[in-house]
Amino acid sequence: MPARSPEEIHALLAAAVNAGDVDAFAELHEPDATVIVPPDGRRVSGRDAIRAAVRPVLALGPTAEIELVDKLQSGDLALTFARVEVFGSVSRGTVVSRRQADGTWRIVLDHPMSP
Repeated sequence: MPARSPEEIHALLAAAVNAGDVDAFAELHEPDATVIVPPDGRRVSGRDAIRAAVRPVLALGPTAEIELVDKLQSGDLALTFARVEVFGSVSRGTVVSRRQADGTWRIVLDHPMSP
């Protein structure tokens, strides 16, 4: 299910992680999106690579709590910041998303371990 707003993306990411749903996680991203994959910070691009990279992480059964902190938006682009807690570790997540032709939002850049 795609996001109806940039703010909704973080809740849908948490839901996908909590359900262990690799496909739902990948579908929140544009086809050529780039993701930083925890815990090693490897960069992967494209939905197939995202699926392959997050599959072993989600297989561990993590629980994610993601709280939106702030949003900066200009037209069809949005930059959102969140507090991310996974495996008891807290980090800052940063997402760049873009409004799609159908009005939904998908992730272009996803960095769950922002400095």
